[in-house]
Amino acid sequence: MTAPDPTREAEAARGADRALRAAARHSGGRLAAAAVCSVAAACAALAEPAVLGHTLDLLLRQDPGGARWTAWCAAVIAAEVLLDAVTARLTGGVDARSTAWLRRLGLGRLLRAAPHHAARHSPGELSARLTAQAATAGAVPAAVVGAAVALLAPLGGLVALVLVDVWTALAFLAGLPVLALLLRAFARDSGASVGRYQEVQLAMAGRLVEALAGARTIAAAGTAEREQARVLRRLPELGAEGRETWRIYGTTMARTGALMPLLLYVVLGVGGVRLAEGALGVGGLLAAVRYAGLAAGVGAVTGRLAAVVRGRAAARRTAALFDLPELPQGVSRLPPGGPGALELRGVRVLRGGTAVLRDIDLRIPGGTTAAVVGRSGSGKTTLAAVAGRLTACDAGRVLLDGVPLDELSAGELRREVGHAFERPALFGEDVAAAIAFGSGPAPTPESVRAAARAAGADAFVRRLPDGYDTALPDAPLSGGELQRLGLARAFCRAGRLLVLDDATSSLDTLTAREVERALTHDVRPGTRLVVAHRISSAARADLVVWLDAGRVRATGPHTELWRDPAYRAVFATGTEPADPPNTEPATARAEGTGSEPDTKPAAASALAAAPAPPAAGRPGAQRNTGSDAATSAAPARAEGTGSGPDPEPDPEPVAAAGPRTGAAPGEGPDAGASAGTGSAAAGGGGRRAPGRETVR
Repeated sequence: MTAPDPTREAEAARGADRALRAAARHSGGRLAAAAVCSVAAACAALAEPAVLGHTLDLLLRQDPGGARWTAWCAAVIAAEVLLDAVTARLTGGVDARSTAWLRRLGLGRLLRAAPHHAARHSPGELSARLTAQAATAGAVPAAVVGAAVALLAPLGGLVALVLVDVWTALAFLAGLPVLALLLRAFARDSGASVGRYQEVQLAMAGRLVEALAGARTIAAAGTAEREQARVLRRLPELGAEGRETWRIYGTTMARTGALMPLLLYVVLGVGGVRLAEGALGVGGLLAAVRYAGLAAGVGAVTGRLAAVVRGRAAARRTAALFDLPELPQGVSRLPPGGPGALELRGVRVLRGGTAVLRDIDLRIPGGTTAAVVGRSGSGKTTLAAVAGRLTACDAGRVLLDGVPLDELSAGELRREVGHAFERPALFGEDVAAAIAFGSGPAPTPESVRAAARAAGADAFVRRLPDGYDTALPDAPLSGGELQRLGLARAFCRAGRLLVLDDATSSLDTLTAREVERALTHDVRPGTRLVVAHRISSAARADLVVWLDAGRVRATGPHTELWRDPAYRAVFATGTEPADPPNTEPATARAEGTGSEPDTKPAAASALAAAPAPPAAGRPGAQRNTGSDAATSAAPARAEGTGSGPDPEPDPEPVAAAGPRTGAAPGEGPDAGASAGTGSAAAGGGGRRAPGRETVR
C-alpha cells in the first residue's frame, strides 16, 4: 500500500473544509434558524432546574406564589420540547439541502471536466462519492452547529452549579480533565479509522460496478466465482476498519458513560453534606443535581463529534470531484457561414507526463473529409478529442474558421462541432429522444427521421415495437444498430465540423459506404474528421492524416501515401479488420476518454505487398519529416482521370465528395465517380441528390 502523503492529505482536508463552508452558506438561513432554536432550547433547559428548585421551595413553604411558578415550570418544559422538535425539523432540512448542493457541485464539475480527467475515477467510486458519502458530508454543517450548541447546556450548567454552590461545582470539575482527554483521543483515532474505512469502501464499489458492466463477459468466461472473490477481496479489511471504528466509539462512550454518573454521585454526596450543614436548601440541592446532570451532558457531545469526524472524512472523498479541472470556455462566436476550416498549431497533449500528441501542425480546409489513420496508440482518438474540444491541449491552439476553440462559448462550440463515437451512449426516454439528444432547440420529428435515414437506422427503428416511440430499455440493439443511432444523433445536429471517432467500426462494409454517401449528400455540408481503420474510408477521404507515435508522419491523398510500404503496413496490421461483422464489440470504450481501440486481427498479408497505384495529375503526399510542418489538403482532382485500382475495390460506384467537373446535365449524384479516383477534391461540400432531404 502506498504511504499517504501528509502534504496532499492536508491539502485535501483544506479543500473539504472549504466545500463544507460553502455548503453551510448555501443553507445559511435554515442553519441560522436551527442554531437560534437550539440555543433557545438550551436556555430553556438551563432555566428549568432553577425554576423547578424555586417552585419546590415555594410549595414546601406553602407559599401562595407556588401555583404561578408551577405554571412557569410547565411553560419552560413545553418550550424546551417544542424548540427541540423545531430544531430537529430544521436540521433535517439543512442536511438535505447541503447534501443536494454537494452532489450538484460534484456532478457539475464531473460533467464539465475533460472526459480523460473524469475517467481517473471508476464509475463505482463516483457513485459512492455522490451518494452515500455526499449524504454523510452534507450532515456536517448542522452537526457542527449542533455540537457547538450542545456545549452551551453543559457549560451553562457548570456556571449555574458554581452559583448554586461552589463546593459541588469543584467536585464536578475534578473529573473534567479526564473527559477532555477521552474526547481528544476519540477525535484523533476515529478520524483515521473512518478515512481508511471509506477508502476501502470506494475501492470495493469500483470493482462491483466493473463486474456488473462486464457481466456478459464474466458469464461467457465462466469466472463468476473468481470475480466474486475479486470484488470481495478487501471485505475482511473493510470489516476490520469498521470494527475498529466502532471499538473506538464504544470505548469512548463506555468510559464517558462510567465517568459521568461517578461525577454525579460525587456532586450528590457533597450536596448532601452541604444540606446537612444548612448551607444548601432542598430546592438548592435539586437545582445543583439537575445542573450537574446538564454539565455531565458534555459526554453526549461525543456522538455529535463522531458525526463531524465521519462527515469531514466523507467530504474529502466528495471534494476530490471539485478539484477536477474544467475545460475553459470563452464568449466568442464563429463567423457566420464559415466553411469549417480546422487548424492545429503546435498542439501537444500530455497524459501522465508522457506526450500523446507532439507538436502537431495541421490545416484541414473547410468542407474537406480528412481521415486520421495510424497504428494503435498513435494518438488518433486524442487528436479527434482535441479537434472537437473534448479535451484541452497542453500546448498550442486549435482554431475553427480562424477562431480558437477555447475562446468560443460552450453553446456555440457544441452547436457547430458534432461528435459520433465507437460506443455511443444513448440518453432519453425513447429512440426519437435519443437521436434528438443535445443542446439547443429540439429538432423536429421530420429532422429526426431524416437523420436516421442518413445513418441507415430508419429501417430497423421502424421494426421496433413502437417505432421511434420505443423506450430505450425495450429496444435491444446490436453493436451496429447502436452505432447507427449514434451517427443519427450526430447527423441530426451536424454543424460545420463533424468528428467521427471510429463511429462505423461495427457496421458492415455496405452499410458503412451507404453512411459515407449519406454524409456527403444528405447531411449539412462541412468539414469531417474521421478516425479511420478501413482502407476504403481512407481511400474515399479528401485528405489522409497519418499519425505515428503522436506525430504527423505524412498527409496527403490515400493514393499517394499508399506508395509507402510503412503506410500500407498500417492497414496490414491495423486496429480493425477490413470488414468487421455487425456485432457488438467485446470491449467498450468510453466516449472521449482518449483511449485507443484494442488491436484487432491483421488484414490479409497480401495487402501490404500490393503495388502502389499510380496517381494521375495529383501532387505527391506532404511528409512531416523532422519538423512536422503545417500541411494542407491536396488540390482538387478532376474526375475520370486514369488512376490505378482502389486498394479495396467498391462493389458499387461511390460519390465524390468534392465539386463535380465535367458532369453531364441530369447525371445522377453517384455518376462519374470511378473506383480509381479514390477521393474527391479538398474543400468540396458535395452535390446533394435531387429530392432528398438534407439533415441540418
